[in-house]
Amino acid sequence: MLDGFEVMCHSSIRISKEKIIYIDPYMITNSYNDADYIFITHDHYDHFSEEDIEKVRKGNTVIIVPESLYNKCLEINFQDKNIITVTPNKKYKINELEFETIPAYNINKPFHPKDNMWVGYVLTINKIRYYIAGDTDITEENKLVKCDAAFVPIGSKYTMDYKEAATLINHIKPKIAVPIHYGLIVGSNEDANNFISMLNNDINGKILIKP
Repeated sequence: MLDGFEVMCHSSIRISKEKIIYIDPYMITNSYNDADYIFITHDHYDHFSEEDIEKVRKGNTVIIVPESLYNKCLEINFQDKNIITVTPNKKYKINELEFETIPAYNINKPFHPKDNMWVGYVLTINKIRYYIAGDTDITEENKLVKCDAAFVPIGSKYTMDYKEAATLINHIKPKIAVPIHYGLIVGSNEDANNFISMLNNDINGKILIKP
C-alpha cells in the first residue's frame, strides 16, 4: 500500500505512482523537477517553501493550494491554468486524480486558525484512500475521515502530540498509519516509536522518516 511513498523529512512526502506527486516539499536535497502535482496544505515556511517547490516543479506542474496561496503561486511564476485553489470539505477531480480536502486547524493553540481554511488531503490512488492530515489537532472533521492509510503529525507544539495522534488513528481505523511532522523542527524519533506503540493491534504503524 505504501509502495512508491517516501517521507523525505518532516511533512515532505513524495509519491511515485502513475504520476509523481509531492506534498509540502521541504528540505529537498536534489533538483528532481519531475512533479506532475504539488499539494500544499498551508503557507508556513516548512510547508510552502518556494526554494523547494523550485527543485521539484517542471514546466507543466499543477500546484494545488488553499485559496490564500493563489497570489504567492503567481509570484513564483505558476500560470493561472496550473494553479488549483481549494477550500475545506470539498471533493475534486483533476484529470485522473481524485482527492478531498479535510479542514486542518488547531483547537487549543494559535498557530493554525480554522478561519484560515487550511487543509489536509485524502488522495484516492488506485482505489486506495490516503489521508495526509496537514498541521492539525484532533477535530470533529478529521474524526470522520475514511481512509486506508493515514499520515499524521505527531511533533506537538504546533500540532497533535504522539498520544493525540494515536488517539485519532485508533478512532478512524486506517490499515496503516505513518507519523510525520517530527525529527527536524519539533518532535523526536522516540515520539514516532511511542506513537507506533500506542496503535491498536489491527493498525500497522510504519516509520518512513529515516532516523
